[in-house]
Amino acid sequence: MSSSNSPAEPGAVPVDVDRLLLAALARDGRASYTELAEKVGLSVSAVHQRVRRLEQRGLITGYRAVLDPKLLGLPLTAFVSITPIGAQNEDPPALLSHLSAIEECHSVAGQESYILKVRVASPDALELLLREIRACANVSTRTTVVLSTLYEDRPPI
Repeated sequence: MSSSNSPAEPGAVPVDVDRLLLAALARDGRASYTELAEKVGLSVSAVHQRVRRLEQRGLITGYRAVLDPKLLGLPLTAFVSITPIGAQNEDPPALLSHLSAIEECHSVAGQESYILKVRVASPDALELLLREIRACANVSTRTTVVLSTLYEDRPPI
């Protein structure tokens, strides 16, 4: 390992200071270089260089605002498992990508082919969305409505 404490290979797991920087930025992407420097015990310029290197290596892929779906009028979250009906050459995720209510789409192993995370305004809106999903992608659906969310979007570090 290099003396910089920062693996040079793209995608290599960072150690020590880099891990601390990643954890701090994952929890607060708006943290200033000064705040980060205080947390990890380095100079502001050293932190700036390390963060830039982490971005270049692809460990930091972007920064985003986290929105409150309830305040946006989307209090109902559900997971919709979908399975293509019959022989199908179409790509359900591509056919559904225009639906803004679908927040996430995961290819999964098991009975279903994909699991979608959706957010809508009401049970009626969910029912309409399910109809649209079935019609657009020729899939069957199985839906689980979320009662409460204890945590989500936890950083992996």
